[in-house]
Amino acid sequence: MSPLAWKAGASFCVAGIGAGAFGAHALATRLGEKAPVWGTASHYLMFNGVALLALSQHGVYSKRWGVPLIIGGAVMFSGSIFGLLLFGKERVRFLGPVTPLGGLLLLAGYTSLLFP
Repeated sequence: MSPLAWKAGASFCVAGIGAGAFGAHALATRLGEKAPVWGTASHYLMFNGVALLALSQHGVYSKRWGVPLIIGGAVMFSGSIFGLLLFGKERVRFLGPVTPLGGLLLLAGYTSLLFP
């Protein structure tokens, strides 16, 4: 079992649920037509959290590159979307390129699971 993957997975699930509720209720009027983008970031965080919980139980894959790549990718992908929507593109322009880099890390993490 990988404690890092387990703790990160549980944290991502908690954060995904919290962010989804926060976006649907407290930020609904502020986000307006961008609310689905917030929802996408929340969903990705949840899905990756569940994947990390599952990976944490695997003896081989929990000790490979997949776990840190998925953790980093999820933080970068969802975190940059949350930041851009909360603070606006003008104030945190540097986060724009972080989103696709996070996506690439996620792809690399899941691709690494193909090779035992």
